[in-house]
Parts: sequence; C-alpha cells; structure tokens
Amino acid sequence: MNLPAQQRPAPELRVLPDAAALAAAVAEAFVELLERPVPEGRTPSVHEVALTGGTIARSIHRAVAEAAPGSAVPWGRVRFWWGDERFVAADDAERNAGQARADMLDALTALPGAWPAAVLEDRIMEVPALGEVASVEDSAELYSERLRSQGTGGFDLIMLGVGPDGHVASLFPGHAALGAEQIAIAVTDSPKPPPQRVSLTFGAMERVEEVWFLVSGAEKAEAVRRALAPTGSVAETPARGVHGRARTIWWLDTAAASLL
Repeated sequence: MNLPAQQRPAPELRVLPDAAALAAAVAEAFVELLERPVPEGRTPSVHEVALTGGTIARSIHRAVAEAAPGSAVPWGRVRFWWGDERFVAADDAERNAGQARADMLDALTALPGAWPAAVLEDRIMEVPALGEVASVEDSAELYSERLRSQGTGGFDLIMLGVGPDGHVASLFPGHAALGAEQIAIAVTDSPKPPPQRVSLTFGAMERVEEVWFLVSGAEKAEAVRRALAPTGSVAETPARGVHGRARTIWWLDTAAASLL
C-alpha cells in the first residue's frame, strides 16, 4: 500500500562539489542499487528503473557506461522506462531515449554477457514517438498501457531532474496536468519547448521505492530551496509532490544547494 507523503522517510541530501563529482557519485550509487537482488517473487524478475533527460542525466549515463564493465549488474534483469519524453520523431536529437541510448544503453548492450540483441526492445521501454503514433494523446495512452501490461506495478527507482521553475518530469507549476489521475498524460502546452510531451503523473510516481532528484547549477537553487522548505505548495513547486516509499535522495552540487 502506498504511504502518504507525510509518512514516507524524510529526504536525504547528498551535496557534491560540482557537476562532475555529482555525476560520478550518482553513477556509482546507480550501479550499486542494480547489483542488489531483484525482489523475491517479482514476475518478471527485473529491476524497474525510470530514467530522466537533461545535461546532468547525460553525464550520469556516460559515467554508468564507463563503470558498467567492472560491475556485477545483471543488465539483462534491468528494464528501462522514462519519467517523461518529448513528443518528437524517434530520431530527433531532443529525445530523452535517444540520448540515453547514445550515452549508456548502447554501451550496456555491447557488454559481454549482456542481454541478447533480440530482446533489447523488451528491456528499453520508450515512450512512443511522433510517427509511431499519430498524436501525443495516443502516445500517452499506449505508454500507460505498456506500464500496465508489461510493468510490475511500480519502480525500484525513478531519477528526476528539476527545472528552475520547480517542474519535475513534464509536470509544470500551475499546469492542469498536476491533477491528472492517469498513469501517463499528454502535455500539449508545455511552457518549455517542445510543447508536446508525455509525462508520468504524480500517481504513477508514488509507486516507487526510491526517488533520486538530480540537480546541478545555481539557476536551480531557488527551486531546490522551495522544494525542500517545510511548507509550500505542489502547484507552485511540483517537485514537492514526489516521494519514494523507501528513500528520497536529493543529489545536488554546491551551486544547486547554495540556498539551503
């Protein structure tokens, strides 16, 4: 059963000197998490992980790719989802999934003993792209159905960036999507381009063991302060609305933590 936010463990802060140190620390922790056994009785026997996009996420993905050959992670038992995605063509350089493939996933599939190429797409669960479906609404509906039919009912880990305005995934301050009850929702008027996106909702992100916020840069410091303040509204700072059942970690560099 999902615990209310106020009953979940208090957020943990991990402050690193700079973005490079932040990426290295998160990558190390990511590998350590995936080296743990898959929870007993889970069918299928996989770790469920939701990735994010953005500059610091790309640095983390590259660091994971570098660390992977020396790790004990059974990569064939990791299934990758995304917390949100830009609704653009599959080969668009702005796609979070395309960036993750280039920075990490392609390298993982090339490791000795990695999952067979034939089952690659069964482990990388991209949000349907423009051209694969006709509309962003169709993309959100199909992604929701994939999570229902192929997911295990929750995530071991969701990694999330935070915007300078406090947005998380593609849930923006004051936006109608904040109250959505679906698993994934179509966002048609994102204040940050591109305007069309697919995002997990708060309800979907409640079913997660660990939430990791990945935040770098002084321009994010005010949003971090608001998100971690004792009081405040999710409508103003959506990052306040996501909490892990077992752990919530804010991975920050000193610039992002400068107003705490």
